[in-house]
Amino acid sequence: MPKIGSKLRELRRRRDLGVRELAARSGISHSTISLIERDRMSPSIDTLGAVLDALGTTLPGFFSDLQSSLPYTPFYTAQDLVEIGKVDTISYRVIGLDHPNRQLLMLHERYAVGADSGEAFTHAAQEAGMVLSGAVEITVGGQQKVLGPGDGYYFDSRLPHRFRNVHDGESEILSAITPPTY
Repeated sequence: MPKIGSKLRELRRRRDLGVRELAARSGISHSTISLIERDRMSPSIDTLGAVLDALGTTLPGFFSDLQSSLPYTPFYTAQDLVEIGKVDTISYRVIGLDHPNRQLLMLHERYAVGADSGEAFTHAAQEAGMVLSGAVEITVGGQQKVLGPGDGYYFDSRLPHRFRNVHDGESEILSAITPPTY
Protein backbone atom coordinates (compact mmCIF):
# COMPACT_ATOMS: atom_id res chain seq x y z
CA MET A 1 0.00 0.00 0.00
CA PRO A 2 1.42 3.44 -0.85
CA LYS A 3 2.23 5.81 1.97
CA ILE A 4 -0.17 8.64 2.78
CA GLY A 5 2.22 11.31 1.51
CA SER A 6 2.79 9.88 -1.94
CA LYS A 7 -0.90 9.14 -2.32
CA LEU A 8 -1.77 12.72 -1.31
CA ARG A 9 0.81 14.19 -3.72
CA GLU A 10 -0.57 12.05 -6.56
CA LEU A 11 -4.11 13.26 -5.82
CA ARG A 12 -2.98 16.92 -5.71
CA ARG A 13 -1.11 16.58 -9.01
CA ARG A 14 -4.11 14.92 -10.69
CA ARG A 15 -6.10 18.01 -9.69
CA ASP A 16 -3.34 20.20 -11.18
CA LEU A 17 -2.80 22.09 -7.92
CA GLY A 18 0.40 23.47 -6.44
CA VAL A 19 1.21 23.01 -2.76
CA ARG A 20 0.60 26.71 -2.02
CA GLU A 21 -2.79 26.69 -3.75
CA LEU A 22 -3.81 23.58 -1.79
CA ALA A 23 -2.62 25.27 1.40
CA ALA A 24 -4.78 28.33 0.69
CA ARG A 25 -7.82 26.15 -0.02
CA SER A 26 -7.39 23.90 3.02
CA GLY A 27 -6.19 26.35 5.65
CA ILE A 28 -3.17 24.11 6.31
CA SER A 29 0.28 25.65 5.88
CA HIS A 30 2.17 24.82 2.69
CA SER A 31 5.13 23.63 4.77
CA THR A 32 2.91 21.15 6.63
CA ILE A 33 1.47 19.83 3.35
CA SER A 34 4.98 19.51 1.94
CA LEU A 35 6.17 17.56 5.00
CA ILE A 36 3.14 15.25 4.79
CA GLU A 37 3.67 14.63 1.07
CA ARG A 38 7.31 13.70 1.71
CA ASP A 39 6.23 11.37 4.55
CA ARG A 40 8.23 13.47 7.01
CA MET A 41 5.17 14.27 9.13
CA SER A 42 2.23 12.17 10.19
CA PRO A 43 -0.94 14.21 9.63
CA SER A 44 -3.61 14.23 12.26
CA ILE A 45 -6.94 12.99 11.01
CA ASP A 46 -8.20 16.57 11.27
CA THR A 47 -5.39 17.92 9.10
CA LEU A 48 -5.71 15.17 6.51
CA GLY A 49 -9.48 15.69 6.44
CA ALA A 50 -9.07 19.41 5.72
CA VAL A 51 -6.58 18.78 2.92
CA LEU A 52 -8.76 16.08 1.37
CA ASP A 53 -11.82 18.31 1.62
CA ALA A 54 -9.91 21.00 -0.32
CA LEU A 55 -9.08 18.34 -2.92
CA GLY A 56 -12.75 17.43 -3.25
CA THR A 57 -12.57 14.01 -1.66
CA THR A 58 -13.24 12.39 1.70
CA LEU A 59 -11.22 10.30 4.11
CA PRO A 60 -13.24 7.17 3.21
CA GLY A 61 -12.63 7.80 -0.48
CA PHE A 62 -8.92 8.38 0.11
CA PHE A 63 -8.58 5.14 2.05
CA SER A 64 -11.01 3.08 -0.02
CA ASP A 65 -8.29 0.59 -0.92
CA LEU A 66 -8.03 -0.26 2.77
CA GLN A 67 -11.64 -1.42 2.95
CA SER A 68 -11.90 -5.12 3.59
CA SER A 69 -13.69 -7.34 1.11
CA LEU A 70 -14.28 -9.94 3.82
CA PRO A 71 -17.77 -10.54 5.21
CA TYR A 72 -18.76 -8.30 8.12
CA THR A 73 -17.95 -9.44 11.65
CA PRO A 74 -18.41 -7.42 14.86
CA PHE A 75 -15.06 -8.63 16.25
CA TYR A 76 -11.57 -7.40 15.41
CA THR A 77 -8.21 -8.84 16.36
CA ALA A 78 -5.22 -6.55 16.79
CA GLN A 79 -4.10 -7.53 13.28
CA ASP A 80 -7.49 -6.40 11.85
CA LEU A 81 -7.03 -2.78 12.93
CA VAL A 82 -6.28 -0.68 9.84
CA GLU A 83 -3.42 1.82 10.06
CA ILE A 84 -4.50 5.19 8.67
CA GLY A 85 -1.85 7.62 9.87
CA LYS A 86 1.50 6.15 10.78
CA VAL A 87 4.58 7.83 9.42
CA ASP A 88 7.25 7.86 12.12
CA THR A 89 5.77 9.30 15.29
CA ILE A 90 2.01 8.73 15.49
CA SER A 91 -0.01 5.63 14.69
CA TYR A 92 -3.80 5.81 14.23
CA ARG A 93 -5.37 2.36 13.93
CA VAL A 94 -9.11 2.18 13.17
CA ILE A 95 -11.32 -0.29 14.97
CA GLY A 96 -14.21 -1.46 12.78
CA LEU A 97 -13.30 0.23 9.50
CA ASP A 98 -15.55 -2.14 7.56
CA HIS A 99 -18.54 -1.82 9.90
CA PRO A 100 -21.61 -1.03 7.78
CA ASN A 101 -23.14 2.43 8.30
CA ARG A 102 -20.46 3.34 10.85
CA GLN A 103 -21.47 6.32 13.03
CA LEU A 104 -18.29 6.46 15.10
CA LEU A 105 -14.54 6.58 14.46
CA MET A 106 -12.84 4.42 17.08
CA LEU A 107 -9.05 4.69 17.20
CA HIS A 108 -6.12 3.08 18.97
CA GLU A 109 -3.50 5.85 18.94
CA ARG A 110 0.21 5.43 19.69
CA TYR A 111 2.54 8.41 20.12
CA ALA A 112 6.32 7.98 19.97
CA VAL A 113 8.54 10.00 22.30
CA GLY A 114 8.07 13.70 21.46
CA ALA A 115 5.25 13.04 18.97
CA ASP A 116 2.95 15.98 18.35
CA SER A 117 -0.28 16.13 16.32
CA GLY A 118 0.84 19.50 14.94
CA GLU A 119 -1.00 22.79 14.68
CA ALA A 120 -4.23 23.02 16.69
CA PHE A 121 -7.12 22.12 14.41
CA THR A 122 -10.91 22.08 14.38
CA HIS A 123 -13.68 20.05 12.74
CA ALA A 124 -17.39 19.45 13.32
CA ALA A 125 -17.53 16.49 15.71
CA GLN A 126 -17.16 15.43 19.32
CA GLU A 127 -14.14 13.53 20.63
CA ALA A 128 -13.58 11.43 23.71
CA GLY A 129 -10.73 9.26 24.81
CA MET A 130 -8.69 7.72 27.58
CA VAL A 131 -4.94 7.58 28.00
CA LEU A 132 -3.95 3.92 28.33
CA SER A 133 -0.23 4.44 28.96
CA GLY A 134 2.33 7.24 29.10
CA ALA A 135 1.48 10.93 29.41
CA VAL A 136 -0.17 13.12 26.78
CA GLU A 137 -0.50 16.90 26.89
CA ILE A 138 -3.86 17.81 25.40
CA THR A 139 -4.76 21.37 24.44
CA VAL A 140 -8.42 22.23 23.84
CA GLY A 141 -9.30 25.86 23.21
CA GLY A 142 -7.40 27.85 25.81
CA GLN A 143 -7.04 24.92 28.22
CA GLN A 144 -4.11 22.54 28.47
CA LYS A 145 -3.58 19.50 30.68
CA VAL A 146 -1.27 16.50 30.90
CA LEU A 147 -3.23 13.27 31.18
CA GLY A 148 -1.84 9.95 32.39
CA PRO A 149 -3.07 6.35 32.42
CA GLY A 150 -6.78 6.18 33.24
CA ASP A 151 -7.35 9.91 32.64
CA GLY A 152 -9.79 10.89 29.93
CA TYR A 153 -11.16 13.75 27.86
CA TYR A 154 -14.34 14.69 26.03
CA PHE A 155 -14.66 17.88 23.99
CA ASP A 156 -16.37 19.60 21.09
CA SER A 157 -13.96 19.27 18.15
CA ARG A 158 -14.93 22.70 16.86
CA LEU A 159 -12.53 23.98 19.54
CA PRO A 160 -8.90 24.06 18.36
CA HIS A 161 -7.15 20.98 19.77
CA ARG A 162 -3.75 19.33 19.77
CA PHE A 163 -2.07 16.24 21.30
CA ARG A 164 1.57 15.91 22.36
CA ASN A 165 3.40 13.00 24.02
CA VAL A 166 5.28 14.34 27.05
CA HIS A 167 6.26 10.92 28.41
CA ASP A 168 9.80 9.54 28.13
CA GLY A 169 8.38 6.52 26.33
CA GLU A 170 5.50 5.71 24.01
CA SER A 171 2.00 6.90 24.99
CA GLU A 172 -1.29 5.25 23.99
CA ILE A 173 -4.83 6.57 23.74
CA LEU A 174 -8.11 4.84 22.95
CA SER A 175 -10.39 7.45 21.35
CA ALA A 176 -13.72 7.93 19.62
CA ILE A 177 -14.94 10.65 17.23
CA THR A 178 -18.53 11.16 16.15
CA PRO A 179 -19.57 11.72 13.49
CA PRO A 180 -16.64 9.85 11.99
CA THR A 181 -14.17 12.05 10.13
CA TYR A 182 -12.96 8.98 8.27
